[in-house]
Amino acid sequence: MNEEILKLEPAIVWHYFKDILSIPRPSKKEEKIVTYLLDFGKKYKLETIQDEVGNVLIRKAATSGMENRKSVVLQSHIDMVCEKNSDKVHDFDNDPIEAYIRDDGWVTANGTTLGADDGIGVAAQLAILAANDIAHGPIECLFTIDEETGLTGAFGLKPGFLQSMILLNLDSEDEGQLFVGCAGGQDTQAWLPYDKIETPENYETWKISISGLKGGHSGDEINNGRGNANKILNRFLWENKKKFDIKLHDFDGGNLRNAIAREAFAIVLIPEGKGQILTTEIKGFEEMLKNEFHATEPDLLFAAERTNIPDYVIDDESFVELLNAIYACPHGVIAMSQDIDDFVETSTNLASVKFQEDEILVTTSQRSSVESEKQDITNMVTSVFKLAGARTKTSDGYPGWSPNPNSEIVAITEKRYKELFNTQPEVLAIHAGLECGLIGDKYPGMDMISYGPTVKGAHSPDEAINIETVQKFWDLTLEVLKNIPVED
Repeated sequence: MNEEILKLEPAIVWHYFKDILSIPRPSKKEEKIVTYLLDFGKKYKLETIQDEVGNVLIRKAATSGMENRKSVVLQSHIDMVCEKNSDKVHDFDNDPIEAYIRDDGWVTANGTTLGADDGIGVAAQLAILAANDIAHGPIECLFTIDEETGLTGAFGLKPGFLQSMILLNLDSEDEGQLFVGCAGGQDTQAWLPYDKIETPENYETWKISISGLKGGHSGDEINNGRGNANKILNRFLWENKKKFDIKLHDFDGGNLRNAIAREAFAIVLIPEGKGQILTTEIKGFEEMLKNEFHATEPDLLFAAERTNIPDYVIDDESFVELLNAIYACPHGVIAMSQDIDDFVETSTNLASVKFQEDEILVTTSQRSSVESEKQDITNMVTSVFKLAGARTKTSDGYPGWSPNPNSEIVAITEKRYKELFNTQPEVLAIHAGLECGLIGDKYPGMDMISYGPTVKGAHSPDEAINIETVQKFWDLTLEVLKNIPVED
């Protein structure tokens, strides 16, 4: 299946992307791709270093006539979000990604995330390192680990590891847009305790589920009006708990902190004989949802099916606290920028709900380009769960990246883009988090820009990369490298 992408141009980039597809690289399990990178550096006799946290740095000397140019870092992360459709059998720890070319000019995967975020950036770096016909000054290729679940690589980057003070981050997903700033973010988790109660007699068990939602990146797509599976399922339970005398055994929704929840299910018990009424209620609820989300979630499904009786349910007080907390917890856009048109300034994502042995773990993620607003929405989320009796924890978070109006690399990239494609690129900030904020924090004065080809549906099985924009991304990168200024 993956072989067909070798027919695409630029051939050298797709060649390395195909290699990457075959290497499992879940966040925090990047050992196989790290080994590949270390072997690659050795094969091409390039200076290759791995730091204490696991990042890989490969240096390549300038090509002939370019020795006096400033040194540049090209940077991508090597991990990928591992999401799949519920009916897809796939082991992300061992199985290759099954990519194919769609008829509409996109490459996507068969029922899983594709990993173009940020595998295509990694592929471009490898292509430059392997080539002998690309003009460039001294370059460093930085491959960071665990960007998707903790920014571990960027957090662990040490001052002095890099020698360059210009950075090209190859992790943006909208061709024609040059990013010069990003939001900061942090995660808030809550643990709600519960007691196990013996399953009551004369009850029947149902699995209520929502599926077919688009999900997506909680930074890039938080403003697209998509449904959150956790919020929708909770809404049904909240509205119907008393009517059906519902008892709860399990609630499972979403997975990753930076992905909008696409699927969720609850295992519930209702008194015997109420099943037909429940299915009627389910059908009516689905019709209502399809009306509410008719434009953004055309494939939404809300369903119920009988299942085996469990040996316990949770106590009713904890069930009520959970329902109230999830209902009250904010999700989505909180504030739009007052300075930039149509730019999300602050948001929060109700990412996942998972039952543990005697607690329910709820994971959320907050983003803002204004530090005080990031703290404010974090406080709001925290207060909701504290009111429900939960213990909470907020991560240290990561800083935003403030635009530099005097950036030399931004001016160069903007000019070269216009000359190449005869159109003016957009220069803007992004609501999603990028590693640039952390790298800039470690290397004050680092001149940075982020760009990439068009990737849609990142962090979901709908992820796809536009073929035409990969060529433009490649052409722009080569043109920028060729025009890096000389050392002062």
